[in-house]
Amino acid sequence: MKDKMKGLNMKLYRELDLSTFEAWSGAVETYETIKGADKLIDLECLLEDLYPDGIEETQLNDLLWFESDWLYDCLGISEEEE
Repeated sequence: MKDKMKGLNMKLYRELDLSTFEAWSGAVETYETIKGADKLIDLECLLEDLYPDGIEETQLNDLLWFESDWLYDCLGISEEEE
């Protein structure tokens, strides 16, 4: 049985409340800005529209990190709030 298990990979998905997401590296500032603007629910709705099958944590982090201006625009966060 153990020999059959070698080399098997699977993806595990879990449901995550965005308020408990732990961003890292360059995504931290974007996440904190969105959270501070009280827009986490709006972000969740946007993500559900963009990724109906879900999004991996690394993808979410990259989106926060590299697409911050686009996210702020979509969420109605002005430059003053950034």
